[in-house]
Amino acid sequence: MRATLRRTLGLAWVVPALVLVGVFVYLPLVQNLQFSTLKWDIYSGSQEYVGLDNYTKLVEDPVFWSSLGNNALYAVVSIVFQVFGALLLAALVEGVRSQRWQRALRAIYFIPSAISLTVAGLLFYFIYEPNLGPLNHALRAVGLGELAQAWLGQESTAMSSIIAMSQWQGFGYSTLLFAVAIQRIPSEIYGAAAIDGVGAVGRFFRITVPLVREMTGLMAIVTLSGAFQVFNEVMVMTAGGPNNSTQVLGTWLYRSGFVRNNFGYAAAIATVLFVITLAVAVAQLWVTRRRRVEW
Repeated sequence: MRATLRRTLGLAWVVPALVLVGVFVYLPLVQNLQFSTLKWDIYSGSQEYVGLDNYTKLVEDPVFWSSLGNNALYAVVSIVFQVFGALLLAALVEGVRSQRWQRALRAIYFIPSAISLTVAGLLFYFIYEPNLGPLNHALRAVGLGELAQAWLGQESTAMSSIIAMSQWQGFGYSTLLFAVAIQRIPSEIYGAAAIDGVGAVGRFFRITVPLVREMTGLMAIVTLSGAFQVFNEVMVMTAGGPNNSTQVLGTWLYRSGFVRNNFGYAAAIATVLFVITLAVAVAQLWVTRRRRVEW
């Protein structure tokens, strides 16, 4: 009787949370699937059922594929810098003998992550400004004026310029998380390896990399998920231009819905984005379960 009462009381606490999740998470997902089958003018309110036509248009839309490609490029670069690069930097910082220098370096690398994406985007918009921006000014000052250009005004450089800003902004946060993971490794392991004659590079690859694999897997999944949800920095710096060369799925979704007034098509893009992030989330659960490190 007491066990039944205890379970009932437990459900009483869980049900409100389930209701909130159902109303604000799962119901909108179902509604979005419904909207993706419509041709919907939100301003006039007219709706026309078109079935899978919006998804057919996605397949035939070159901007959608270039947006997906930009997200994929964003993901690859982010994995290189915010996972592997951050792990290497964290190992170097934790290898510094002075505790004071360790704390100072952690703070220095983390400061950019404390800046909001919007502010960082505006800051780099000014840095990339072709006439008054400090980047072109610095290039001319060191005799590399031929490299100065309109970084955000050219299709060939706009997307890479945005990605560079994003890596600068998020690099320190990933480094700090890896530093915490490295601190959990018992110092005795490093000491024993040093006695055996294993150098710093060997200790990194034989001890640090294997023992932080759980954090590495988690950061890889989080980074991939974030790369496919990028929005703010692109909107602030280029709004998808020039000539749609910097469109990502998030900005193309926004433009399709709020600028072109085709909310059914925007809902179809949102569905694709959801499927991608869901696949990443499932991979996260699988990877973290298999990569757990026990001490």
